[in-house]
Amino acid sequence: EAGAKVVLIDENQKPGGQLFKQIHKFFGAADNHAGMRGFEIARKLEQEAKELGVEFWLNTVAYGIFKEGVGIVRDGDNFIVKAKKVIVAAGGIENTTAFPGSTLPGVMLAGAAQTMTNIHRVLPGKRMVVVGSGNVGLIVAYQMLQAGAEVLAVVERDDHIGGYGVHAEKIRTAGVPILTDTIIKCASGKTSVEGVTTVKLDGNGAEIAGSEQEYTADTVIMAVGMAPLTELLWNIGCRFEFIGELGGYVPLHNEFMQTSVDGIYAAGDITGVEEASVAMEEGSIAGIAAAAACGHISAEECSARCASHIDALAVLESGEYDGARSAARAKKLELYKASEK
Repeated sequence: EAGAKVVLIDENQKPGGQLFKQIHKFFGAADNHAGMRGFEIARKLEQEAKELGVEFWLNTVAYGIFKEGVGIVRDGDNFIVKAKKVIVAAGGIENTTAFPGSTLPGVMLAGAAQTMTNIHRVLPGKRMVVVGSGNVGLIVAYQMLQAGAEVLAVVERDDHIGGYGVHAEKIRTAGVPILTDTIIKCASGKTSVEGVTTVKLDGNGAEIAGSEQEYTADTVIMAVGMAPLTELLWNIGCRFEFIGELGGYVPLHNEFMQTSVDGIYAAGDITGVEEASVAMEEGSIAGIAAAAACGHISAEECSARCASHIDALAVLESGEYDGARSAARAKKLELYKASEK
């Protein structure tokens, strides 16, 4: 929109990241696409970008950022793309957890379950146990119910539900119990998952003898958090800080999403794992700031355009659930300022 020439590089067959797996409606403000489903938002953003002349390189891998440019593999060719500014929006990678039987076929991550079900229309199993009660765990449990699976329980290690109450209420209303202070003790089966055993934990995190519960299940879906996918930014030498509330090591950046390396910007889960609405606001800020740094708009116009998106981020992170992340974001900005002195 600001007049820059833009190339979008994505290793997948279609752009949009996690949005294409999200079939639930977003809620919140209209500016954050409330009432639209994730895949609808992805299509809308793609169409808007194409109408503005953004060039899409799909099935293309960016493997490194160097002083000469961005290393690319496309259609079997390996070459360097030179750009005045680079925005890295590589997203996050799912965490996993280990237990006896966790390598059996039928144990999978939430992203795999959503890809199979929501994109390829293949139900990964019939009787499922979901591990993790954050938003991803609650949403994937509900989506499996919608697809016709039986969700036997959502298992949460902590003593409280990690996601929004509206998502928890949906699956509770459908009769799915959410078991806090509980872990999977083991999964059993000869060639794939046939049974799952859960066990309660005491206040010290030790298993409570006799609290085991057996489930006849063929699938375990793990939704135990994500970590920023930061290799490209480590590669170019960006400064990092470990902030647990944001998923691990995150790149330091200023309010305009520029990292400690001049000309390199970051947006989305790579800056800390949060909600899709946050990622979109960060992307807008990074795009405006990068265009301004290329001389397409003035610094004053850049600040004016970014102001509404910065305000929107504050609103998105002002709730009780995101309070810790709001504090973490403030900490990240302070650390960036301190590192610049």
